[in-house]
Formats: sequence, C-alpha cells, structure tokens
Amino acid sequence: MNLITSLLSNLNYGTIFFLMMLESTVIPVPSEFVVTPAAYHAASGQLNVWLVILAATIGADLGATINYVVALYVGRPVIYRFANSRWGKMCLLNQEKVEKSERYFDEHGIVATLTGRLIPGIRHLISIPAGLARMHYGKFLLYTTIGAGCWHAILAALGWYLHAIVPEEQLNDKITEYADYIKLVILGLVALAIVYFVAKAMMKRRN
Repeated sequence: MNLITSLLSNLNYGTIFFLMMLESTVIPVPSEFVVTPAAYHAASGQLNVWLVILAATIGADLGATINYVVALYVGRPVIYRFANSRWGKMCLLNQEKVEKSERYFDEHGIVATLTGRLIPGIRHLISIPAGLARMHYGKFLLYTTIGAGCWHAILAALGWYLHAIVPEEQLNDKITEYADYIKLVILGLVALAIVYFVAKAMMKRRN
C-alpha cells in the first residue's frame, strides 16, 4: 500500500497505466483518485488528457485480461478459495462479491462486460465471470475497452472541470463529494446501454 500511495503522489502515464492495471485485477486501487487527479494536472498542461484516458484504459484492459485468463484456466473453485483466503480479504474480496459479479453477468449476458465496467463493486470483477463463461476474447476485449474508456472519460471530465474551481489541496475532498453525482451518471449510462442492447436484440429476433 505504501507503493500505491507513492505512485498516487507521482502520477504520470506509466503510473496511471500500472495503477489501472492493478485496479482491474483484485488490488483495491480507487480509479477516481488516479484518473481524476491526472486529468486535473492535464488541465494545467502537465499531462495530455487524451493520453491519460488512453493509458488508463490500456492498463484496465491488461488487468481485466489477467482476471479473464486466470478464471478461464483455474476455474470457479480456485477463484472462490482465493476470495475467501487471507490474501483475498486483504484485497477487499470475498466469495459474495464474486458471486454478485457472476449474477450480473448471467442476467445481462456479454453486454455485462461493457456495463459492468461502470458499476462500483462490479467493475474490477466482471472479467472473472467472463473468463468462467469462456466468453470470446475478442468480444471481451472490445466491450472492456469501451466500458473502461467511458468510465475513464467521465473521471477525466470531472478532473478537468475541478481544475477550474478547486485548489489542488482540496481536490481529494471534492472527488469524494462528487462521488454520488458520478454514480448517478454511471447508472444513467448503464441503463441506456442496457436499453440499447435489449432493443437491438429484439429487432434481430423480429428480423
């Protein structure tokens, strides 16, 4: 955790990539405290906001791929055993959380890989049921990239906005304050995505 704290205080494209890779596995790294401050610095010219989003999304893709491959080859019993172990608890993980991500995947199908990337508590685990279900990797990577890219774009927009109204020493407090608004935006996007894919599926059936 000292390493993560050190990386959070020295954000660059490499640390953004690495931290978002960790966040997409099972390491509890809050992406809002990585991408939002990075975009805040981009607004002052220290970084490029598009490269921030790109680095974060590629990192998320790699982390999600690690989860996908592990789930694909080790199977559910080993995943559950790890989730219930001391190491799993250190990563704020348990079997209930894994089962919750599986239920979400089962209820929404492959679109869950996209929408799940936007939901706190599901975001970093949704790649596990995708691997367990042996979802086609190309589709998995496409939906993961779109979902992660949307999430990071939301956080980057928040960071850019906060740069105009908040001094840096108050940034983390403001990010926490805006967390509820972010969740509302996310839920709205998820609802729109689900409606879109359901409507698309219904039109295919009619045809």
